[in-house]
Amino acid sequence: MLGTDTLLVDDDAGVLVVTINRPKALNALNQAVIAGLQHVLDEAAEAARAGRARALVLTGAGEKAFVAGADIAAMADMSVGTAREFARSGHAVGDALASLPIPTIAAVNGFALGGGCELALACDFIYAAENAKFGQPEVKLGVIPGFGGTQRLARRVGLARAIELCLAGDTIDAAEAARIGLVNRVLPAAELLPATIATARKIAEMGPVAVAEAKRVLYAGAGLPLSQANALEVEAFAGLFDTADQKEGMAAFLGKRKPEFKGR
Repeated sequence: MLGTDTLLVDDDAGVLVVTINRPKALNALNQAVIAGLQHVLDEAAEAARAGRARALVLTGAGEKAFVAGADIAAMADMSVGTAREFARSGHAVGDALASLPIPTIAAVNGFALGGGCELALACDFIYAAENAKFGQPEVKLGVIPGFGGTQRLARRVGLARAIELCLAGDTIDAAEAARIGLVNRVLPAAELLPATIATARKIAEMGPVAVAEAKRVLYAGAGLPLSQANALEVEAFAGLFDTADQKEGMAAFLGKRKPEFKGR
C-alpha cells in the first residue's frame, strides 16, 4: 500500500499503521487528506478481503495532535454546495473506516477536535495519550459537526453527554473521555502507539472470519430490538461452523497447539 506526503502507511505484518502527516498544521483535514484517506481505506478493504491485512491503526504525526480538526482556512469561503460535498466526503471516509471487516483502532496522541474527534469515533475503539484532548467545538464557528459527530458521538457516549459536548463546544481531557466511554484506554504518550499496535496484533492473531463477523453483528445489532439482535447472533454463530477457521481453531484448542487461521 502506498501513502502520500500527507499520509504515511506502514504495513507491519498485516497490521496497517496509517499516519496523517501534516504536523505543522496539527494534521488538519483538508480535501487532499480526505481523498488520500479514502484511497488508503479502499486499498485496506481490498487487502482485508485478500487476507493481507488483519488490523488497522490510525494516528497523527507529531506529539501535539491526532487531528486538530478540519482545515478552517479551506472552509471559510465554502458555499452551501461545496460544504455539502465536503461533509459527504468526510462521511464517506468515516463509513469506510466503520465498514472495514478488520478492527480499526485510533491512537489519539494529542488534539482530536472537530473532524479529528469524528475520525476517531469512526474507528472501532480509541486509545489515547494522557495529553489527548477531545471535543466537537464547531458551534464556536457557527456550524455543527459535519463528519458524523452528532451521530457517532451520541452512540458512543449517550445522547445527553453528546448534546452537552456539541452545544457547549467544550474540550475534555483523556481522563474525562475515558470516564464517559469515549476512550477505551489512557496511556503515557510514549506507550500509546506501541500499546495500540500490540492490541491490533493480538486481534490479528484471532480467527479473521470470526473477528469480521463479531464486528458486523455488534454494529448491526446495536440498532435492533434485543430479540432481533439475538437472532442475528445465532445465525452468525451457526454460520461460522461452515468455515475452515472454526475447524482449525477448535482442533488447535483440543490439540493444545496454536491455531493457524487462513481466513476461510
